[in-house]
Formats: sequence, C-alpha cells, structure tokens
Amino acid sequence: MAESGRSDARRNRERLLQVAAAAYAAGDGVPSLEAIARSAGVGIGTLYRHFPTREALVEAVYRAELADVVAAAAALLQRHPPAVALRRWLGRYADFVAAKTGMAESLRAIVDNGTVQAGDTRANLTGAVETLLRAGAADGSLRTDIRPDDVVCSMVGIVLASSSTAQARRMFGLLVDGIVTKRD
Repeated sequence: MAESGRSDARRNRERLLQVAAAAYAAGDGVPSLEAIARSAGVGIGTLYRHFPTREALVEAVYRAELADVVAAAAALLQRHPPAVALRRWLGRYADFVAAKTGMAESLRAIVDNGTVQAGDTRANLTGAVETLLRAGAADGSLRTDIRPDDVVCSMVGIVLASSSTAQARRMFGLLVDGIVTKRD
C-alpha cells in the first residue's frame, strides 16, 4: 500500500510539472496555482504538498525542462547527423527559452535568491553543445576550432537580441552555417 501511495505521489508530481510547463508556455500570463492543480486533476493541497510556493513550482519546471533540453542533444545525435542534430537542438533551445515568458518574474526571484545559479544552467548547456560539436568534429561535418562556450555565448546573445522565436531560429541557422565545415 505504501508503494502505491508513493507511485501515486510521483505521478501527481509529474502531472503537475507537465501541466505547469504547458500553462507557462501558453503565454497567457501567469497561470493561477488553482488552475494548474485543477488541470492536473488534483486538489490545491496536493500541489502545495509538492510545491509549497509558486517559486518552488517554477524552479522544478525550469530544472525539468532544462534537463530535457540538455538530454535532447544526445537523443538527436542518435537519430541525425551532427549538423542536423545541432540545428534541431538549437530549435529546441529556442522553444525552451520562449516557454519561459510566463515564468520570468518567478525565475528572476529564484536566480536572485540563489536557488538557481545561472552558471549551472550555462554549464549544462555548454555540456550539451560540447557533445554535439565533438560528434561533428569526429565525422568531419563540424569545424574543430569552435569552442562550446562560444556557441553558448552566441545562443544567449541571439535570444537577447531577437524580437521573436522565429527570428532566433533564423539566427541560430546562421550560427550553424558558420560551424558546418565547407566541403568542395
């Protein structure tokens, strides 16, 4: 019986994270915690047992989605050549950033209080980019003189300078064009 209770709690937590991520990504402003709980099919008490504050929920959503973005690098390499995987991964990153709009205020608060370290996020992204660049260097499709931290710096600059996700995606395409080896 205790095992069933723990598995129910895990399912409820995962469902809350999925619903919250979708609600924040919808871009309809900051969703109420009550609406998130209702959409997840649980009571507000269940939400608060897992996430005692809005910031705790946002942190959990952010960490889960960042882990998904980072893991996507290796998964894309299993299905695509490195240059294609890099392009698709950057598209996935653009979507990740765009989905954070509704979480902006809470994200700022958890960065300001030190709960989430910007350096940790950057290190995770750099590791994913390094995986992609190494694969491309190994098969000769991507330049070998490109540093992963330079790509991440470019990604951040593109996101900050872009007026839309579509523009960021186009600019990411230009970035990849500069990384792909030219074959005659």
